[in-house]
Amino acid sequence: MIELNTCYRDLKDSYLFYNIAQKVAAFSAANPGKKLYRLGIGDVSLPLVPCVIEALHQGVAHQAQQDSFRGYMPECGAPFLKKAIAAHYRSRQVALEEDEIFVSSGASDELGDILDLFSPRSKALVIEPAYPAYVDANVMAGREIVHLAAGAHNGFLPEPDGSDADLIYICSPNNPTGAVFNKAQLARWVEYANSRGAVILFDAAYEAFIEDEALPHSIFEIEGADTCAIEICSLSKTAGFTGTRLGYTVIPKALYRGGMNLNAMWVRNRTTKTNGVSYIIQKGAAAVFTPEGQRQIHENIAVYKNNAKMLMQTLDKLGIWYCGGKNAPYIWLKCPRGMSSWEFFDYLLEEIQLIGTPGAGFGACGEGYFRFSAFGDSEDTKIAAERLYNLLSK
Repeated sequence: MIELNTCYRDLKDSYLFYNIAQKVAAFSAANPGKKLYRLGIGDVSLPLVPCVIEALHQGVAHQAQQDSFRGYMPECGAPFLKKAIAAHYRSRQVALEEDEIFVSSGASDELGDILDLFSPRSKALVIEPAYPAYVDANVMAGREIVHLAAGAHNGFLPEPDGSDADLIYICSPNNPTGAVFNKAQLARWVEYANSRGAVILFDAAYEAFIEDEALPHSIFEIEGADTCAIEICSLSKTAGFTGTRLGYTVIPKALYRGGMNLNAMWVRNRTTKTNGVSYIIQKGAAAVFTPEGQRQIHENIAVYKNNAKMLMQTLDKLGIWYCGGKNAPYIWLKCPRGMSSWEFFDYLLEEIQLIGTPGAGFGACGEGYFRFSAFGDSEDTKIAAERLYNLLSK
């Protein structure tokens, strides 16, 4: 009989979004016609910008003509897109070679696939509260996980604590907390990783929301990161590609472990396991990095940032502690009146039909906290903020 990967037995059932869906469905069934205000989902609400749509149409048109038709694309990414991404990094004073950039079908896919490079005997350090896939992907591989708790006392931005770990997950701006590491804080993590031969998996999916010029968008803005870090980024939140799917990964050529070069290993992995990302999608992605593309996507991002501003202003008036919002699309708040995160969820749903995300779903140290997303409809967010104030100011 075939032997299966029994590590799947060690996965904890993920009740977070299932429970949310069940509670919302039950409420709607009992209260037909009541409008719900959804500030929980991490999906974008604005459509792709015009220059991306135009480029996608161009890609489709190219596939209809013999002289411009493209079949299989280079597994590691089309040269025209890698060149555009490299130029984007240069604008932030980060010099990358084009063959250090790998185009993917999205950051979520890559965060799981990249674990192929590391032995199951390696230990993974996860800063919690955390994006649940960090934990689950390593459990599936049978990897030991070291949990590093963060809290309000350190702004949900912990420093290395000497934990014995080989892989280090850092998400900045963070999902779910919205907290952002500054350069000095990241430098300490880079020093720690280099000193022990660990590798940082840096999730930069929300970097486009950083508005403070002193905060790093990329870990490669930190000296020494090229010998200890892999950066994984996405166009999902940057440019609305949640349904279009495209991301990119940066693996420096200077990154070696055990005498093996991780860049070369990933080339072999991608050329063995993938056939590349669609030409049409890569055409659309390249438009994001043009001057007009940057202007248009930042108009959309400004809408989400204004949503966050409305929510932050409401929390400020209510005197509720929170982090995130200014440089991230998520706001992480302390549940008021001593409520647990699920109690607060139920309270908001029943009283004002507002849906957020209970912090307990992101790990044990998320209990007592709550996440609001700024990706919702602007008018709905405005009304939700007003309803939240009226409820909690009583």
